[in-house]
Amino acid sequence: MKKSQFNTSLVYENKNYIYNAFSNKFIAVDPTISDILDAIRTPENIEELSGYHPTLYSSLCKNGFFVDDEVDEVEKVKELSAKVDKNDTHFELIVNPTMNCNFKCWYCYESHVKGSKMNKETVNKTCSLIANIIESNPNLKSFHIAWFGGEPLMYYRDVIEPIMDFAEDFCAIHNIYLSCHFTTNGFLLTDEIIESLKKYTITGLQITLDGNKETHNTVRYVSATRGSYDTIISNIVKLCENDFHVGIRVNYTATNMDGFEEVFDDLCMISNEKRHFATISFHKVWQVSDDKVMSERVRSLIRLVRDIGFVSAEGAIPDSVRHSCYADKVNNATINYNGDVYKCTARNFSPDAKEGVLNDDGKIEWNSKFHERMDIKFKNKPCLECPIMPLCNGGCSQHAMENAGKDYCVYDFDESKKKEIVMKKLMNIIDKSNSNEYSRL
Repeated sequence: MKKSQFNTSLVYENKNYIYNAFSNKFIAVDPTISDILDAIRTPENIEELSGYHPTLYSSLCKNGFFVDDEVDEVEKVKELSAKVDKNDTHFELIVNPTMNCNFKCWYCYESHVKGSKMNKETVNKTCSLIANIIESNPNLKSFHIAWFGGEPLMYYRDVIEPIMDFAEDFCAIHNIYLSCHFTTNGFLLTDEIIESLKKYTITGLQITLDGNKETHNTVRYVSATRGSYDTIISNIVKLCENDFHVGIRVNYTATNMDGFEEVFDDLCMISNEKRHFATISFHKVWQVSDDKVMSERVRSLIRLVRDIGFVSAEGAIPDSVRHSCYADKVNNATINYNGDVYKCTARNFSPDAKEGVLNDDGKIEWNSKFHERMDIKFKNKPCLECPIMPLCNGGCSQHAMENAGKDYCVYDFDESKKKEIVMKKLMNIIDKSNSNEYSRL
């Protein structure tokens, strides 16, 4: 037997824990046991432990902290990654009806294209693409359409409804489960659109808030005299009351969390029995640096959110192998309003970044960028030796492409930052307290 390369030891609130990133298991241990485990260097040491603490030894083997000598742990991660990324039973299609938006948030990475709108020809080609994907994939069981942009609801009637209506009929004929999701600022939702959405299987809508009413309206506004906060909050309430799951994404900085409790007061307009439809997640705006004080502030807000009946979490804990990015998956494509095809939606949709085009016959003609992306994983040597590889794996395929040919680390080769990721995961599990990832010896 040997120690897994994916073990991490840490101390939280004067308690010792060990974590294995492949099995994704935490175990709380006595400090003396923690010292013994840290001191183990050879198979003989492991054999000695099996003799004087057989229960601990058995648990460590069962949960992946010890593995057989012949086990290639990196190869096991590769196998898991391939199983996830090459799953042929599901397809996700992301569609941008437009790259225009009714807001201009200061941190938005996208280049807004005024007047951009998916025309009828591209709508029809997108419908043909859906049909081609379903007919050419005999193992397909489910199909998911994610609406993105720009602000997708700018063209709900002209783009979203016709594609969804076609997909509903075609998937029903072929016994394929169809679902969809919206990333929207929520401002353009109307009672008519909410009623229309009931025709479809909606897995959720992601809507962003930037603090309380005062701070939010300095970022997301219609004009100098008209903010968006009241309308968005009202629409979130309506969605939840109509049994739609809403992911409320809070983009936080060091300055916009003051008075955030006011947001909770406003969200409490959602009735108690419907609050489980709202999930509030906190995400640091990527242009600003980490702030330990802000991290503590966010954690206190998460606890408060849960206390008043909402689901909440911090959105900065990676799980890049088990739950890899959509762009890492073979069965994924993003159709831009003009028919250009991409994989990653976290960069701007410039022509030189496209990875294919949607042809007239409703098929994607991929270019070399796509094939590079699909072959980019597990090329970075530092990742292959990292204890949190099954969590991080060098980020997504986009990170790997942007760092191709060089050794890199998304955490700057800082072991304390890596351990902080594990710590956040542990704190989140302890806060939830009912997670089965945490066991006690």
